[in-house]
Amino acid sequence: MNRRRTLAAPLLLGLLGAFAVLFASAAPQAASGVTDVDPHKAFGSKTAPVIMEVFSDFQCPACKTLFISTNRQLMDYYVTTGKVYLIHRDFPLPMHAHSRVAARYARAAAQIGKFEPVEQVLFQNQEKWEQTGDVDGTVATVLSPAEMAKVRALVKGGTLDAAIDKDTALGQMYRVNQTPTTIFHSNGQTYPFSGVMSYDMLKQFLDQLLSQK
Repeated sequence: MNRRRTLAAPLLLGLLGAFAVLFASAAPQAASGVTDVDPHKAFGSKTAPVIMEVFSDFQCPACKTLFISTNRQLMDYYVTTGKVYLIHRDFPLPMHAHSRVAARYARAAAQIGKFEPVEQVLFQNQEKWEQTGDVDGTVATVLSPAEMAKVRALVKGGTLDAAIDKDTALGQMYRVNQTPTTIFHSNGQTYPFSGVMSYDMLKQFLDQLLSQK
């Protein structure tokens, strides 16, 4: 039976200088660990040595913090350089009244090639649409009328929930119980991390993963 090494925040903080020991004790994951990837919501090279699956809720304040504090640098230094394949996974929490609606709009935008600006505007304006429920109006500020018409048609089509539910089911398989949760895959091993990781911590973690042969 394969085991997965869970890197809780306090543990990771205490072991930044001893990653080699941590990695040596981790068990290999199943070869089919990454499935059902929506190419519209995945970035970088599929053959990158590290895969990151980020289970996220657009209405989650911690998810906003992770996005704002790490996303741009992660994209610039690891994703676009072919070191990390980044996958966004929807994991709307039942406690958040508008998170599933936001996930629908983001997924619809992804299908027309506009995931990144919509992801950014949803996180940056989280407090506003959380209060009003106006996800549609928030998304409309970064899309053209023609693009918005396509997104609304996809949202109203009712086909997006199945894909969101697939991500949620996958998260449950990984035992995700909070957002954000990031699942790192490298060299046949899986490392789940729950919570916000600063960019400095993430950089040290990724560099250590990339140094493993």
